[in-house]
Amino acid sequence: MGRELRGTVALATGASSGIGAATARELAARGAAVALVARRAERLVALAGEITAAGGAALAVEADVADQEQARGAVERAVRAFGRLDILVNNAGLTRPAPVVDASVADWEQMVRVNLLGSMYCAHAALPHLLQAAAGEPRRVADLVNVSSLGGRIAGKGSAVYHATKHAINAFSDSLRQEVAGRGVRVSILEPASVLTELFPPEAWRGFRAERGTYDRLTAEDVADTIGYVLTRPRHVAVSELLVRPTEQER
Repeated sequence: MGRELRGTVALATGASSGIGAATARELAARGAAVALVARRAERLVALAGEITAAGGAALAVEADVADQEQARGAVERAVRAFGRLDILVNNAGLTRPAPVVDASVADWEQMVRVNLLGSMYCAHAALPHLLQAAAGEPRRVADLVNVSSLGGRIAGKGSAVYHATKHAINAFSDSLRQEVAGRGVRVSILEPASVLTELFPPEAWRGFRAERGTYDRLTAEDVADTIGYVLTRPRHVAVSELLVRPTEQER
């Protein structure tokens, strides 16, 4: 792997596990200094130590991005520590699968706060720094990647509010893309399909397998590799939306 991101600073949310942790490792391997943001501090500290031991630079930032002040504080801590911000990967998310009838409205509100508002809060806090980074070296471009889902393109039964948050983040992303495209900030939507992570509880996986069959699902590392691809395109190339599926997944 090359060092295409040498001299840049990235912030990844949801970095204590799954796609977020894998993305942090991927970007550090490509030369970026990485701010790791999530609520589980012990995991972040362990991951930061792993990256540092491998010769990279990492900062563990305990924060709940669903809280606007904590989201803003996380971005500011990264900028204070590393001096700039070139890349934001909004990955933090959760799902609470359930029918709408008799559902927990508290679960709905939590999904909206984390999946939608959390990404919006981080984007709002990061954008001034991304715009500044895009105006200069080393890349003369900056990136904001919102990790959405196949569920942001289609809607299935049993996860109405999760799908709603992912459709909403797609709309937010494309509107923002149009707003900042002329200023050197690329806004990308990444839509993984079935991925083996902690996002879905075991009972959800059992139902998924029963309904759709058993096949090799994506790993967090597969998704992180895809994010690395998006971020390392030449300056004039923007991957605005990318859906990645397991080969055998039909829908």
